Amino acid sequence: MAFFLVAFGLLLHVLFWGTGLALLATPRRWRNCWPVFCAPAGLALQSATVWAGAYAGLTGTNAYGHASEALPLLLLGLGLWRRGGGAGRALARFGGLGVVMAATLTLLVFPLSRASRELTTNSLGSCDAADYAAGARVLQEFARGDRTGFLGLTEVVKVASVDNFYDFWLRLNHFTPSALIALNDAVLGLAPYQITGLLTAVLLVLSLPMAFWMARAVLGYRASVSLWIAAIYGLSPLTWYAVAHVAMSQLIAAQAIALVTWAGVALWRARLSWRRGWEMSGILFIAYWLILGSYNFILLVCLVPVLAYAGGNAVLNGTWGRLARWAVMMVAPLLACGVVFLERVLGLAERFTLFRQFDFGWRIPALSPEGWLGGVQGTEFEPLGLWARMSLSLALVGLLLVALGRDSRRRGRVAYCAVSLTLPILVGYAYLEARGALLGTNASYDAYKLFAVFYPGLLAGFCYWTYLLRSRRVGLRVAAAVFMALVTLANFSSAEGFVMRMKAPPWTVDAKLIDISRIEQMPDVASVNVRIPDMWGRLWANALLLRKPQYFYWHTYEGRRDTFLRGQWDLNGGLIQTSLPGEGTVRINDRLALLNTGNPSFVRPRNGEGWYDLEYEPHTGNRWRWTSASAKIYLEANSHPLRTTWRLRRVHSLAQRDLQVWIAGKLVSTQPVGTGFTDLIVPDVMVPAGGAVLELRTDAPLVVPPGDSRGLGVQIFGIEIAVAQQ
Repeated sequence: MAFFLVAFGLLLHVLFWGTGLALLATPRRWRNCWPVFCAPAGLALQSATVWAGAYAGLTGTNAYGHASEALPLLLLGLGLWRRGGGAGRALARFGGLGVVMAATLTLLVFPLSRASRELTTNSLGSCDAADYAAGARVLQEFARGDRTGFLGLTEVVKVASVDNFYDFWLRLNHFTPSALIALNDAVLGLAPYQITGLLTAVLLVLSLPMAFWMARAVLGYRASVSLWIAAIYGLSPLTWYAVAHVAMSQLIAAQAIALVTWAGVALWRARLSWRRGWEMSGILFIAYWLILGSYNFILLVCLVPVLAYAGGNAVLNGTWGRLARWAVMMVAPLLACGVVFLERVLGLAERFTLFRQFDFGWRIPALSPEGWLGGVQGTEFEPLGLWARMSLSLALVGLLLVALGRDSRRRGRVAYCAVSLTLPILVGYAYLEARGALLGTNASYDAYKLFAVFYPGLLAGFCYWTYLLRSRRVGLRVAAAVFMALVTLANFSSAEGFVMRMKAPPWTVDAKLIDISRIEQMPDVASVNVRIPDMWGRLWANALLLRKPQYFYWHTYEGRRDTFLRGQWDLNGGLIQTSLPGEGTVRINDRLALLNTGNPSFVRPRNGEGWYDLEYEPHTGNRWRWTSASAKIYLEANSHPLRTTWRLRRVHSLAQRDLQVWIAGKLVSTQPVGTGFTDLIVPDVMVPAGGAVLELRTDAPLVVPPGDSRGLGVQIFGIEIAVAQQ
């Protein structure tokens, strides 16, 4: 129940923040449609408030979060005074949209509530959630000039021209998602790990009004069809993928781009006067700030569809003067926004430099036409079967061609708008997919992001065939209705797949990971080497330990560079755990421990070659790794030999084999391993002064299980190294 209460509380809180600003900023001609703009207005106002608090030197949102509630309340009073009694009637007109939003949020939150009993955050693979949470703690608990703990550790956090962790969020990283977490946490009295995932689901729901508005106001679909498109947007695997991977900035940018696109189309269609441009400037300022605060780099292409629309009309009709006036009205709010939030603009060049240095993301399958409307299977965009894929693709293309071919002159202008919304983005999408395939890079990840941030407009354009529901020919109406049912079924099927997988996610912030926060209260622990092999755990450790200097062996996202391990304590969170004699070990739980690097018996193990990736069972918390024929463990030790005892927990193989333990080139133990689970004890393993390499070898043939390409040796659930007293 807590998941649903907090999720709907977050939704209503953002809408409360946006209501007054929407009443004031909505242009006069569309004043009865102000509820559509509440979501982007609320997000922009919350984000801008945290930005102002940072530059005012306030000690995080914890210091001013509750007091800031007076701002939306004041704007609400001004908006109601300006709009009068018509505000309530306008709100009632969008009741159907509210029902769709509530139903979508309920469906999104359901698997999250089943994955954990306590409020927490999960992911199907991406580690963005921990990154956002770290920024949220920075903005929630610290002042901009604070350089304590990790914040001022330039050696680790320096990125381009930024030399501290606070300015990294203001200038380079995704500011707005962390700002939203920080402000809502401060008001609700929660921690970042508790609401990051829920707020991502809320951001998708807050995007539905823009999906509805693109269909209704830009392409002129009926209200019922526009509601259906909004519902499909809320069910689409393209948007659920963003929620499952906690892609907050993507969801914010999507509704901001939709808002810019609508404003540009509305300006062009209206009687173009400077007064009209002034009235639209508030909406545009809100949209531009949302883009600058989240995906500031997408600013360079956010105007592509609307520029194609206006520019094409100018070319066809020779209205170049009109295009110039329109461009001024569109760009002036952008310039004003850039001046107010100058740091975000100045960081653009450095952001693109980082893109050239790092191949961000992962490979994502390309979408063919049926996938544009949600026709995929699984949660990784796997294509449908060949016949279903071809049938749906041909049906979509055929219906679009028929709809475009039967247009009247009036609707022809709308058809041109639909083409402007879709064709330029499809060209960019195809280019990025081709680039990734040719160069072997992760450009398909960039292609998905491009497609996703423009998806409200793309989806509306792809559904142009819904005009056939008005056709006088019964056959065309039936064909359109049947295809609408198939699209609905496909998206429900995809949503069901996400629900099932998100109920047991591969990554979660569980109680053992949260235990890391206790280290901040340990005065004897002055600095920490974060030695957690998986990036999910390592990033959350960083977010939970910001008051301590931290060092990383592995490069861990931007702002957490790999350096020499200068910390006084190792935070060990891998499958290999070490117990030092005396007070050299502080046990956090059975998965995490602190090791004093100054202890005479200190030894630092590290997995080497021959180990497969860490695997994890969410419901039990079990973790394990498989070996190949030879798996190495590198041991760093102090300047004298150490006597150790090794315990290999729950060792298992798919076939009977002997497991040999070698250290420094010498065989020290041979023990049988079968298909059952057993613990192996290897006593009196001498680690030479300075360290050595320990190997786990097996001579028996490796086993390749069905559906797996790996040759597997033994499965190990944990290794415990006990160092004897010297």
